[in-house]
Amino acid sequence: MTMLKWIEIDSKALLHNLRLIRSLVKGQTKIIFIVKANAYGHGTKSVVEVAEKSGMVDWYGVNSLEEAIELRKLGVKKNIISLGYIERDEIVDGIKNKVRFTVYNPEYIVELEKKAKKLNKEAYFHLKLETGTGRQGINKNEWKKFKKIFDKLEYAKFEAVSSHFANIEDTIDHSYADYQLKRFKRFYAMIKKDGFSPLKHFSCSASTLLFPETHFDFVRVGISAYGYWPSNETHLSFLLKYKNELELRKVLSFYTKIAQLKELKKGSYISYGLTYKTTQKTKVAILPVGYYDGIDRKLSNSGYFLLKGERVPIRGRVCMNITIVDVSHIKVLSPEDKVTLIGKDGEESLTADNWAQNINTINYEVLARLPKEIPRILI
Repeated sequence: MTMLKWIEIDSKALLHNLRLIRSLVKGQTKIIFIVKANAYGHGTKSVVEVAEKSGMVDWYGVNSLEEAIELRKLGVKKNIISLGYIERDEIVDGIKNKVRFTVYNPEYIVELEKKAKKLNKEAYFHLKLETGTGRQGINKNEWKKFKKIFDKLEYAKFEAVSSHFANIEDTIDHSYADYQLKRFKRFYAMIKKDGFSPLKHFSCSASTLLFPETHFDFVRVGISAYGYWPSNETHLSFLLKYKNELELRKVLSFYTKIAQLKELKKGSYISYGLTYKTTQKTKVAILPVGYYDGIDRKLSNSGYFLLKGERVPIRGRVCMNITIVDVSHIKVLSPEDKVTLIGKDGEESLTADNWAQNINTINYEVLARLPKEIPRILI
């Protein structure tokens, strides 16, 4: 099958990253591999196929019931936790598909117990604790209200507590993360004092790489498994702490082909809004990808791609389905030559980090916004 745009997933790179992370995780700590958002844009099917064969993954983490069911349809038997909200109307399907629920509303837990009892099945849930991120989670002063409900549960099982760091990636000052960790431990001690001994997980990629004391019963690993540091600050923190490099390998490459080559005269405008005007005779390549395909419009007149081992700058505005690049400096070209949007070409490489820096965002967003419709090829 021929394609005008496609994404390649490097199975060896993914295996390398998973093995590397496993080597860093202490003791009996289990790895929850986060595959939400279409496996961070990498394609759930391809990523899970590799992860299942790796022997490195214990659980999977998703954001919704829909994503959990997708894993079940792919044949996943391992435990799956939904980190996002599952609507009450979806609870029955969640229980039937053996999905772990993340909870923080008392009435939701009552509903979970009721529906689990009706199905005569156990329903496992993880209670989210608020430690300073201001997202999902219950405050410490709400615990007694939840305890009263938990004391009466029969079918709904209080399996674990969790929380999430607010400021562990974008800084080399981890004092706030330490503050959150202390809050988490105090909260857990109170829960344990009241007769409960749930499992616990707090660690994301950054804390998994930097702080073994956060590993607990599980670590939740996402961006690092795909070959990216959560941030430059995380990378720097690792180097400062361990005086050693950690080789994360990029898993995803993104390609397209030249649809047309054309010569423009000096003084010609390129694309919408007349934002670029040629200053000399210019050869351009018309590429059949645009912001619909995840090529951020803010790359207009500032980003570049790779062609024949050379950088080719984007000229004019990125369109919905078309991007134009200047190829004047490349002598031999033909329609349907391959263009690298993310990946390596000769000595040059272009990553989601490069895109992110150019458009003032993070690598997570660049990757997660790559449309599901673009074919993923496992290599």
